[in-house]
Amino acid sequence: MTTIPVIFDSYRSLKDKTLKITFETSEMSPQQIGELAQCQNQYGYLAFKVEPFTDIEKDTIEALKTDFEDTGKTPGQRLRAVLYRNWEKSNDGYKTFFDYYNAKMETLIDHFKGKLD
Repeated sequence: MTTIPVIFDSYRSLKDKTLKITFETSEMSPQQIGELAQCQNQYGYLAFKVEPFTDIEKDTIEALKTDFEDTGKTPGQRLRAVLYRNWEKSNDGYKTFFDYYNAKMETLIDHFKGKLD
């Protein structure tokens, strides 16, 4: 676990309803930078508190287990995001993503319903 004093700088909402959160920190040691570099593109937990964490809080955070998927999204959220990207590339004549999404989901539902017979 890496603990770094930071200043919460900003956040912004992304298209897929996730957030991009930005923090600033003072100069870091090469060891701290190395620890962070090893975590790049990995999922984990971020805890933010105005005052330093107590030992009990650190132990609680340390005990957390990450069992995220490769994107941290539910399978349904991942499917919706993929469908949105496909609609952006080729809307198949649908003017809105809502209509495209409903049509594609109906196709998927019919496909799997057909396997029940």
